[in-house]
Amino acid sequence: MNADLSPADLRQWITDRLDPLSADAVSRHGVRSDFDLNNDHPPHDPAALKPAAVLVGLVERPEGLSVILTRRSDTLRSHTGQVAFPGGRCDPGETPWAAALREAEEEIGLDPSHVALAGLGTPYRTGTGYHVIPVVGFVTPGFTLTANPHEVADIFEPPFGFLMDPANHVQRQGRTPAGDERRFYAITWNDFLIWGATAGMLRALHDRLHGAPG
Repeated sequence: MNADLSPADLRQWITDRLDPLSADAVSRHGVRSDFDLNNDHPPHDPAALKPAAVLVGLVERPEGLSVILTRRSDTLRSHTGQVAFPGGRCDPGETPWAAALREAEEEIGLDPSHVALAGLGTPYRTGTGYHVIPVVGFVTPGFTLTANPHEVADIFEPPFGFLMDPANHVQRQGRTPAGDERRFYAITWNDFLIWGATAGMLRALHDRLHGAPG
């Protein structure tokens, strides 16, 4: 990442590499998925995927950008305890950016007035049947976050530079509940393991920003 840029120039550099906020926009960078590191094909018909969105919240701290991430509640039925961006399924007729802001407010109490939307990342298809749009926004400090205990166990902010360093993107292999072997990206920061779709979206954002092939 361009560490020598001023905060304003870094914001512009990131924004210039994102897709615009447009419901009709088709990403020029294609689509990424949970199956990118595997030789088989996604089991879902793309037309049947459920629309979802996440907020990639880049907090503009004095020491540099950080990213708001959550650890999902241990009481949830799916993806229990996994690290995720704030986000969820889009309501009918709802834009991805409206859904991302709504979900962030519901899950962690982030006031949308603190978020300046910058653009859209590369769409991501999950093995659980979702078509996820990463919505990137710059978050002004001064906010107060409160985790919804029904959905979120922890909120943390790893440095953006750490997450964008490909040396920290490790390929791992594991078995799904259905018994299939899968390769996936994983990023370890402090005591948190970021893996699966969240790590895949971070890797896609890295490739988007630095022009790496998908």
